Amino acid sequence: MRQFLLFIVICCTGVLFISRLFYLQVYTSNEENLFEDNAIRKVYDYPKRGFVYDRNGQLLVSNQPSYDVMVIPREVGEFDIEEFCRLLKIDRETYDKKLSRATHYSPRLPSVFISHLSKEDYAVLQEKMRKFEGFYIQKRSLRSYETSIGANVLGDIGEVNRANIEKDPYYKMGDLIGKDGVEASYEKELRGEKGIKFIQKDRFNRNIGPYKNGKFDTIPVQGKDIKITIDAKLQAYGELLMKNKRGGIIAIEPSTGEILTMVTAPSYDPNLLVGRERSKNFTKLYNDTIAKPLFDRSLLAQYPPGSPFKVLNALIGLQEHVVSTNDQFICRHGYYYGNKKLMGCHSHPPVVNMNKGIYESCNAYFANVYRRIVEKYDDPAKGLNVWSKHLKSFGLGDYLGYDLNVGRRGRIPDGDFYDRWYGKNRWASTFNLSNAIGQGEVETTPIQLANMAAAIANRGFYYTPHIIKSIEDDTIDSKYTTPNYTTIDKENFEPVIQGMYDVYNKGTAKYLQVKGIEICGKTGTAENFVKIDGKTTQLTDHSIFVAFAPKDNPKIALAVFVENGYWGSRYAGKIASLIIEKYLRGTITRTDLESWILDHSLENEYKKPYSGEPFNINGESDFQTVSPEELDSLKTQLDALNATWNSTNPQVKSLY
Repeated sequence: MRQFLLFIVICCTGVLFISRLFYLQVYTSNEENLFEDNAIRKVYDYPKRGFVYDRNGQLLVSNQPSYDVMVIPREVGEFDIEEFCRLLKIDRETYDKKLSRATHYSPRLPSVFISHLSKEDYAVLQEKMRKFEGFYIQKRSLRSYETSIGANVLGDIGEVNRANIEKDPYYKMGDLIGKDGVEASYEKELRGEKGIKFIQKDRFNRNIGPYKNGKFDTIPVQGKDIKITIDAKLQAYGELLMKNKRGGIIAIEPSTGEILTMVTAPSYDPNLLVGRERSKNFTKLYNDTIAKPLFDRSLLAQYPPGSPFKVLNALIGLQEHVVSTNDQFICRHGYYYGNKKLMGCHSHPPVVNMNKGIYESCNAYFANVYRRIVEKYDDPAKGLNVWSKHLKSFGLGDYLGYDLNVGRRGRIPDGDFYDRWYGKNRWASTFNLSNAIGQGEVETTPIQLANMAAAIANRGFYYTPHIIKSIEDDTIDSKYTTPNYTTIDKENFEPVIQGMYDVYNKGTAKYLQVKGIEICGKTGTAENFVKIDGKTTQLTDHSIFVAFAPKDNPKIALAVFVENGYWGSRYAGKIASLIIEKYLRGTITRTDLESWILDHSLENEYKKPYSGEPFNINGESDFQTVSPEELDSLKTQLDALNATWNSTNPQVKSLY
């Protein structure tokens, strides 16, 4: 046996060597295992992000070259750190901090050490890079915004965080990702695909050439160009009109659901969040907790919808057959319990039908309609559930499903909401009568109101609002081309649309007409309560307006919301008329409205909570707290008065 021992040892050693060679040459020679091989350096080749164009082909976002200083911590050698810091324009403390961060992430994987070098800094550093072992320069594309508008629409890109990396292994530390707006919503389409080169290193850690002659190398795939639905000229005009004001403008094309403009005010130049100054500028914008320029009011702000909400109550009343267009109610500019005013109304002729109720924006009329809807059933919770279901069919009270990365659902209360609040069978329609006029517990976002206007313009359906128009040769998601139908029959829209048309011709917006354009709209004034030093204080009312035009075959539907703008026709109504004319004609004939808006600022209004100046409350408060017992007594008295009035005036009904 001894005579064969040497032979066996030699054979076993040979088998081991052959197995190891097989493992190295065959098993580990695939891209996945190359990432774990410390003898192979991985160099990423970043693609250019796709360009972004507006609906008319105007270039909004392109690319510019950017240079990042990369570091592999375990490969950092001895060199003149002071010289290196001087070239990078950083101090020694910053150097140590960044190197520690990179080491903590991974000592053997590359990390971004300094991002976004200028061309000048890159030219100086490139010549001396060989002196700084463990560091190298990586070229990539950085965004170049070819406009100063639409920051909330376009968004920005920034460095990935650990959560991004854990969610999608495509990203590595130092990669860039869309953070907001279109950049975030269409990140996968815009980013393209990274290329990679595998570089073989020798035992002294020196690069000796491509691994296997570049067999596993890949080239980058450029991101796809996209066209968005925004009209850049209309967006710029909307932002101009909202200068020195706060609020939002959303305009939608009713026939497609395409978002024509999406203005939030105040805003900022998107170029502020590009390059090495991004972090400093973002911090400055973020810390402005008063103006909140990073807060997209068009999508995130939840306000009481005010009087535009009345048209929905009219539609529900018709659908539920609890009111007809000919039913009339008496309005005495408010109804009372003792000396307490529960709901006020402005001056207008006392006898009101549906048409007049809409164009005169009569609170008493819609209070009656709301009561009839809720009181159609013995259980008010059931009546309110029916009311809530109709409203939600317009996209209210929930996310609309649009292709933007932020939003709020608003609030449309139902019977369960008030059962939890007051207790089951312990409330009635009079407990939440403010819902009749878009106050109380109802909250909506500007985009929801614009979508509501589009649904009315279409006589009962809407397309999910969206910002994408096309992605090179790809088709957009079918959910944006599929209509969503409301629960209101088509025939019930015509009298309501006529009322909205009369708002412009003889109602609360009669001074805002644009000659030659048939506009349907609804003014709104929403009460504005905030807490200051722990005390609830009423500030100047918000100005709201919804509209669409033309009346037949509408091309644009919109909602305008101006914080502290007094009443509907003062700010929001004027802006709505100008936006409609600008989109439909491209020019402005109502230069009087334009001059007024451009010359007026609300900055002083926004300072009042901090300056102690008095607020401009528009008359008396529409609401006053009344106890449930008082409301029950009031309801009994009103029912008795209604019965008396109806017996002598069968065609005219009243709450008094």
